[in-house]
Amino acid sequence: MKSRSSAEAKPSTRRQFLAAGSLAVGGAAALVASGEALAAESPPGSENLPPNVPEWMKAPGADVGSEPYGQPSKFEKGVVRNMRKDAKQYTSFWSGAPLEDLEGTITPNGLFYERHHGGIPEIDPAQHRLMVHGLVETPMVFTMEDIRRFPAESRTHFIECAGNPPFTLIYADKASSLVGLVSCAEWVGVPLKTVLEQVGVKPGAKWIVAEGADAAALTRSIPIEKCLDDAMLVYGQNGEALRPAQGYPLRVLLPGFEGNMNVKWLRRLHVTAEPAYSREETSKYTDSMPDGTARKFTFVMECKSIITRPSGTQKINQGFNEISGLAWTGRGKIAKVDVSTDGGKSWKAAKLQEPVLTRALTRFRLPWTWDGTPTAIISRATDETGYVQPSFEELKAVRGVNGVYHNNATQPWKIAASGEVSNAHVKA
Repeated sequence: MKSRSSAEAKPSTRRQFLAAGSLAVGGAAALVASGEALAAESPPGSENLPPNVPEWMKAPGADVGSEPYGQPSKFEKGVVRNMRKDAKQYTSFWSGAPLEDLEGTITPNGLFYERHHGGIPEIDPAQHRLMVHGLVETPMVFTMEDIRRFPAESRTHFIECAGNPPFTLIYADKASSLVGLVSCAEWVGVPLKTVLEQVGVKPGAKWIVAEGADAAALTRSIPIEKCLDDAMLVYGQNGEALRPAQGYPLRVLLPGFEGNMNVKWLRRLHVTAEPAYSREETSKYTDSMPDGTARKFTFVMECKSIITRPSGTQKINQGFNEISGLAWTGRGKIAKVDVSTDGGKSWKAAKLQEPVLTRALTRFRLPWTWDGTPTAIISRATDETGYVQPSFEELKAVRGVNGVYHNNATQPWKIAASGEVSNAHVKA
């Protein structure tokens, strides 16, 4: 390897190398390469940049066995769940997934959003039981070993909190704090229908009341139709056991239904003729309407999307930028996502990244060249039923602003001349 003759020789060699390399690529890649090649000064750590041999190539790396459970790179330590700073963690609490930092559509288990109402219980699966009783032929109590003996299925679905975000919090100025209460995973478990066939459901059964084994004894009523359709009892998530915050060792999965109904730490299924009208379906998780009435049992999470890059608190450069985001619907598959780069005056169809699955997060992408003019970008999803995601103004005209839950409005991001991205709902 040639010796370095002067401080000036290194950046000059690097510029020549990158300039030559940029001729071999096209489009956005060429823009990025040439932009770096024309940099006036080399950044800190440039001794590790091409054509130099980086330091990490000069000695063996860490032993793969040094960490029994694999960990992310230390350079990704900032990619964490967003957590409330104003609440004690043993009380009702939430933490949001950092959507703007994630790739693809599957949310890693350590970044999956979390919501609890009475702390996260530590449950020994050997002592955990699921009781199924009420309007059934044979009331039964199942161990986790019993549950795992049923034929298993694997499905990919999102779960979203009904308050994602509350109507009153659209003015928060961060991407993930706005819509971070949604995540998507591959779930493994047994169809609830299979367990109900084992106990035998009696005529007259209309609801199943699910109860969790947490300190809040969270209880929700589930229509029998959903229980006999695609509902599952899950114990696996993204290739491993559920984590405690996600309901270990057993939870309900109701694809497309609001997150609170996907009862965690499941201990009891009571088959009934009537709903329970529990706390979480009366004083909470109902929609207060402008006329003073409340809309109950809003189970399905409607079609929704958000641009995650570029999004709030990020900064972009003039020139090529890929717009990317996530879309989902509780009614099936996403059919299309339109993106506006001029504040809603015109729209272009984004490309949907395969696979497009039912009731799962779908990644969308749109190439865009920004000319440096201040603007606003927005995404608007349409699902396979034809339902179109509304703007906040359209949703507010129907629902008012008294409610907290089921806000599926579009989220505009404002881009300043500096390239800084912020929440367009926040007035300067």
